[in-house]
Amino acid sequence: MAVDIILPKLGFSMSEGTLTEWLVADGGAVREGEPLFLLESDKSAQEVEAPASGTLKVLKETGETYEVGTLLGQIV
Repeated sequence: MAVDIILPKLGFSMSEGTLTEWLVADGGAVREGEPLFLLESDKSAQEVEAPASGTLKVLKETGETYEVGTLLGQIV
């Protein structure tokens, strides 16, 4: 069963963020709790951890700005 990776809301007023970098390549193995991607918002930059273990399937490209709740990828 796939686990969705969504763009999280890092602050109360955050409505969008920039996916700066995937820290695991598409098709790469990830472990729950390990850093998965870098996310920048108006006020901060943060590493976001993997919500599960498995294989990463990237759905959104880096360097783009997405709304909170956007599906960025999946772990299968």
